Amino acid sequence: MISNTIIYIVLAVMAVIWITPFVLIVLESFRVETTMQVGYVWPKQWGFDNYMNLFSNGFKGFPRWYFNTVVIAIVCAIVNTFMVLCMSYTLSRMRFNGRKVLMNLMLILGMFPGFLSMIILYKVLSRFGLTGAGSVPCFFLVYTASSAMGYYVSKGFFDTIPKALDEAARVDGATRAQVLFKIILPMAKPIIIYTVLTAFLSPWGDFMFASYIAHNTSDGMNVAVGLQNMIGTTSSLAAHYTEFCAAGVLVAIPVTILFMCLQKYYVEGVTGGAVKG
Repeated sequence: MISNTIIYIVLAVMAVIWITPFVLIVLESFRVETTMQVGYVWPKQWGFDNYMNLFSNGFKGFPRWYFNTVVIAIVCAIVNTFMVLCMSYTLSRMRFNGRKVLMNLMLILGMFPGFLSMIILYKVLSRFGLTGAGSVPCFFLVYTASSAMGYYVSKGFFDTIPKALDEAARVDGATRAQVLFKIILPMAKPIIIYTVLTAFLSPWGDFMFASYIAHNTSDGMNVAVGLQNMIGTTSSLAAHYTEFCAAGVLVAIPVTILFMCLQKYYVEGVTGGAVKG
């Protein structure tokens, strides 16, 4: 009993430490008496001025950055989910020459960090005009190109679904595609949710590759690069601190809503996919 109490106390303290910065950012975003950094936390005047300034004044392109990020994240979530689920089902259900080699090759390639290829990617993409202001189509291409290599968790989940269902459907004349989309996927809601969330979050918070490709061109930036550009100098951060906090809150809202609504399925997808390799 005492040990449980200690554990709960430690967890409560950790939760307070973890959530405090987020609470402070939200409080700062509603402070309207000044946009500069101050020495107190609780706002003296409350309002939505900081949020309205981001859009009404076109705060250095914030609406465009936010729109770019939303479109990129949604498109990549849809395309990546489709590719990952198809690859996972193929590797889970079918047996063909080179299957093990393909799986091992994708596993090895996945161990190398993506930034190792950024220089050559930039050289190739720049020749096609997909850098700077044309970065958004580039993000679609790059973020989805190797998405099928992230099949590990989804394949593990499909392995837990009895193959007898596939065989029965095939006997009744169903094609492989019909088996996947009409029988397997309706039973795999947790792993679909998990795949959608991970595919959505990857481009949503990407900074390294996005900053390298956009290279200070506002029209091609996502929101992470745009916010860094907004506070690129100490004077900019000091003068627009509350507006930067408001932008951070707006960036966090979609992800927070997704996790709050889909947390149950996300956990089921992770645990279900970890049962088998």
